[in-house]
Amino acid sequence: MSFHEKTDQELVHLYIKGNESALSELVTRHKSRIYTSIYLLVKDEFLAEDIFQDTFIKVIKTLKAGKYNEEGKFLPWVLRIGHNLVIDHFRKEKRNPTITNSDGFDIFDVLGIHDESMEEKMIKQQTHDDLKKLIHYLPSEQKEVLIMRHYGDLSFKEIADLTSVSINTALGRMRYALNNLRKMMTNKELILKAS
Repeated sequence: MSFHEKTDQELVHLYIKGNESALSELVTRHKSRIYTSIYLLVKDEFLAEDIFQDTFIKVIKTLKAGKYNEEGKFLPWVLRIGHNLVIDHFRKEKRNPTITNSDGFDIFDVLGIHDESMEEKMIKQQTHDDLKKLIHYLPSEQKEVLIMRHYGDLSFKEIADLTSVSINTALGRMRYALNNLRKMMTNKELILKAS
């Protein structure tokens, strides 16, 4: 029986018994989902990679210390560790604010040498912010596919594998998500025009 056919739980037990390859299989199996969930919270590739690595360092320490007791719930457990490390990171940031701007600070913005007017930038940012808020109103399966595809850059094949559905189901959920977002954006514009 190859590693691919083993459950997460079987791989965890193999790793605890000293089989390093079992952990590699677990990382390979879940890395895109774990990384994407961290990236969506921090919105910075390098920071997400750091926290992803820290997450697995913590996973390894916990497993080696024999403190793992999440029978059958490996992925949710790792996602929770990643989420907690993100929260820790933001707490530290508040105590030690950084001088540099992490969201792509551009000297040309300060000098006023750019193609887009300030008004266009504000409209684009507002639309982006509105869209992010509206995504939260989508049914969870649609939201999950949309986030994995657009923010996680995953293929529909990867999304289908991660969510244990067919590619057609993943594509269908994406189509519904986009249609629902269009409807919500149109309704929001109608409400704004009416007010």
